[in-house]
Amino acid sequence: MAGEKDFEVGAASYQSTGYRRGSVKDIEEKQRMGKGADLDLPMYDDVERDHAEVANISGIRDQTHRKLRPRHIQLIGIGGTIGTALYVQIGRGLLNGGPGSLFIAFSFWCTIILCVTLCMAEMVTYLPISSPFIRFAGRYVDEAFGFAAGWNFFVFEAILVPFEITACNVIIHYWSDIVPAGGIIAITIILYAVLNLLAVKWYGESEFWAALGKVLLIIGLIIYTFITMLGGNPLKDRYGFRYWNDPGAFAELYYEGTLGRFCGFLNCLIQASFTIAGPDYVSMAAGEAENPRVVMPKAFNAVFYRLTTFFVLGSLCVGIVVPHNDPELTAAFKNGEPGAAASPYVVSMNRLRVQVLPDIVNALVLASAFSAGNSYVYCASRSLFGLALEGKAPKILTKTNRQGVPYYCVGVVLAIALLAFLQVSSGSATVLNWFVSLVTASQLINFAVMCLTFLFWRRALMAQGISRDTLPYKAILQPGAAYVGLAFCSVMAFVGGYPVFLPGNWDVPTFIFSYFMIALTPILFVAWKILKKTKIRKPHEVDLRGEVASIDEYTRLFVPKPPRNAFDKWFNKIFGG
Repeated sequence: MAGEKDFEVGAASYQSTGYRRGSVKDIEEKQRMGKGADLDLPMYDDVERDHAEVANISGIRDQTHRKLRPRHIQLIGIGGTIGTALYVQIGRGLLNGGPGSLFIAFSFWCTIILCVTLCMAEMVTYLPISSPFIRFAGRYVDEAFGFAAGWNFFVFEAILVPFEITACNVIIHYWSDIVPAGGIIAITIILYAVLNLLAVKWYGESEFWAALGKVLLIIGLIIYTFITMLGGNPLKDRYGFRYWNDPGAFAELYYEGTLGRFCGFLNCLIQASFTIAGPDYVSMAAGEAENPRVVMPKAFNAVFYRLTTFFVLGSLCVGIVVPHNDPELTAAFKNGEPGAAASPYVVSMNRLRVQVLPDIVNALVLASAFSAGNSYVYCASRSLFGLALEGKAPKILTKTNRQGVPYYCVGVVLAIALLAFLQVSSGSATVLNWFVSLVTASQLINFAVMCLTFLFWRRALMAQGISRDTLPYKAILQPGAAYVGLAFCSVMAFVGGYPVFLPGNWDVPTFIFSYFMIALTPILFVAWKILKKTKIRKPHEVDLRGEVASIDEYTRLFVPKPPRNAFDKWFNKIFGG
């Protein structure tokens, strides 16, 4: 039978690695029973290890291990997105645009993120490999496009590492200046090295607990807002939506009147485009996720809904607890106050004379910043690894240790993290602004790349007669969602640095950091295209198979590990999507 023949081909590798294989009937029986201990079959770890050594289309073997469980994937997606921006930097958007502009901007941008998420969910579920969207860009569009997209994403993720290290230093100095900035930076980098050089399951475990702390923090702040606005505070002040009326819902920025309010809204939209992410972090874990065909769709859906809930409610709460013209909040950003001192929530607690909570918030914001930086080290190293697998980075970067960790890639990312030492001489606030300007455009380019890649992928499916109804996951609203995401992400990438062109606002460093990646990405594209003489893929020539056979075989043979205890069982149910 055809199924028997397919199985024989796919299972041959088990014999070559010393594993004994069973018949199709045995496999089906094992899957029905949900166990494999009493059968002469490859167990979960054997399946995972064998899958990791399947060569990709470049001929280089991906030797990462599928050790990330569903709950790890869910929390990695949340952990990589929720950093200090949601608790602290969001206050700058409130100052510039007011609570109404902030809430509308964040709500609108979440719909754009939905468009991007739908594009990635469909492609990644079909082919869950290491660094998927980077490699898809080269396979489905143009090798030069994949080269430019990959290096743009790597720069984006790598620069976010020193950004969060700088944030950690700032947050710690909220309590004391006794530890010098250089010492805090060095300790943070060492901790990142330890966590990212261990087996990926330990990274997943550490990120799970750190991200869980972030979730509890934002939920706690939402509850704090609800209780205090109804009068549950030391002053017994039932302030409700008072600050939406006085000083008002919309702040003027740069100009007076309607134009000023529009500029304020635009600034909030730029803030949202930097703060809200999601699909890129989930997709980067696809190559190391167990049973990805089942796990990834749930992860994309759940992460989007959870993140939008946090960001929409978070932006609403910030505008409730403090007025946009609050002197303490204004001074905190103007003077570069340390840690959560610039957080609208802490400013609110000080206004209401709430004790102890500011220190707790600062501690959890510190954990949040550390966790975000940890996620960025992981994503940056895996994006560089994906580039190396495709021949777009030195081959030595494909080497992994016995735990399947690309240690050379991790080393490169940690070397870039040393940029955090710039703050020792330039000042934390200045360095943070540099990093924010650099990565905002880069993130928007990434999202535009994902949408454009999906459109080329869909075109290839149609040309080769593959119905989207046969895919493991079919996204809704396509291709309209892809066009909407592509349009808005492309436009916002150019709009992000607009204040520098206003009269009296010209600043050379700001201009360079705002548009550096927009200039570098097409240069990388043209350079690789000339060097390698690449061409845009024709729809009927696109390789839609790649490693699909190995993924299919892995999925068919996969048997989930039973939970170790009741605690593990319930955590997997709650956070497993």
